[in-house]
Amino acid sequence: MNAVQSFLAMGGYAAYVWPAYAVFFIVLIADTIAPRLRRQRLLRELRARFARQSARQPHVGNGSSPTPPAAIDGQ
Repeated sequence: MNAVQSFLAMGGYAAYVWPAYAVFFIVLIADTIAPRLRRQRLLRELRARFARQSARQPHVGNGSSPTPPAAIDGQ
């Protein structure tokens, strides 16, 4: 047996070692991707929420002010 085959056989424990490496790398990749997906989802939800709020609120300058003019002038 050459050195590479001996290394890959892991002294007879390859059936345990290589799946452990596979699980480790799958978890590592999932831990990298999950926060990015969560961030994208949260940003999408916030954008939708802000769009709904801005659509609900009257715009300044269109003649409908939520505060009475006396409160703005300080009287």
